[in-house]
Amino acid sequence: MARIHRVESERAGTLEQLLAAKEIVITCGSGGVGKTTTAAAAAAMAAASIGGKVLVLTVDPAKRLANALGLEQFGNVETRVPTALFEAAGVEPRGELWAAMLDTKESWDALVRTHAPDPSTRDAILGNPLYQNITGKFVQSHDYIAMERLFEIHASGRYDLIIVDTPPTRNAIDFLEAPERMADFFSSRLLRWLITPYRSRLVNAASRPFYSVADRILGSQFLEDIAEFFILFQTMYDGFVERARAVTRTLSDRRTTFVVVSTLEEAPVREAEFFIRALDDRGFHLGALVLNKVLPSYFLDSAAAESATVMGRDADRLATELGAVDVELGPPDVLARVLREVGESFLNYRVVATREAEQQKELAIVPEIVCSAPFFETDIYDLAGLLRLGERIWR
Repeated sequence: MARIHRVESERAGTLEQLLAAKEIVITCGSGGVGKTTTAAAAAAMAAASIGGKVLVLTVDPAKRLANALGLEQFGNVETRVPTALFEAAGVEPRGELWAAMLDTKESWDALVRTHAPDPSTRDAILGNPLYQNITGKFVQSHDYIAMERLFEIHASGRYDLIIVDTPPTRNAIDFLEAPERMADFFSSRLLRWLITPYRSRLVNAASRPFYSVADRILGSQFLEDIAEFFILFQTMYDGFVERARAVTRTLSDRRTTFVVVSTLEEAPVREAEFFIRALDDRGFHLGALVLNKVLPSYFLDSAAAESATVMGRDADRLATELGAVDVELGPPDVLARVLREVGESFLNYRVVATREAEQQKELAIVPEIVCSAPFFETDIYDLAGLLRLGERIWR
């Protein structure tokens, strides 16, 4: 099997070069901009062109990725995309493409088994009646466990390249900050208030009103169950903090890069700018900006614009001349109307394309690479479609 050849340079010139030099690529963007599809397309192209073992990991609960990769279902355990699907698309891949989607509950269970100090504590946590609910809701546990899962897979060395599809942009910020927030939570005043009286069985005068009110609202058994749960969880505090710091280091590592995906519509552009600033503030590497649904560059061609102008201005004359050559084109007045509409439509699109080009220049200041993909006539629903998109952003 071909291995990924690492290319080390100051700045990559293409997405292909960028991905060949990295081990983790985290794609971010607002909803509806094609982020999941772009992540899958980049992974498919990496497996086909660069080689090695490539994993696309989605932490977005939507299962669109499975459909595009031709997989009936997939989850926490990585699943290989059959080589036959590449061959059906007319491609002989140099490497392997794998896919996984985060299963929050399963990942939390694995984390508990890893960090619990002994079997009895492990079993007590896993058997706690609040465990399933709490791990699904408290302190953005989905985001935290996603970072843990990414760290675990990367540390295993099973893959040459991991491409992560994150939740929509502002949730992706939670994704980045989850390790630090989790560590802060385990040392927070709120947590100490919850567990201290159940450790010492003593409630001082200052905290007694709090517990009296809480007991009336929530019930003493509920508070005891929560306290027991977090007392057990605190036995894993050192492991959590150590891993949180390791995850943060991984995000800042030179082998990790971020790819922001957007369209050039107003709201997604604002989200993209927001995230670009957030990455810069945190010192993370922004490797590429991928812009989807961009108008073709031929709208910027001055000769084409001149032709469109002539079509609109001289539609009557052109219709008469063309009608004399080919009677199948229809009556001159109908043909003139068509020519005029086509010319005006082209010039209108040119205005939008020019504005998009200026937006691209403004957005291109920070990332190493800016690449774009046009509107596709049909939805991308299979591996062949993913590879078509990948080819447009690859070089």
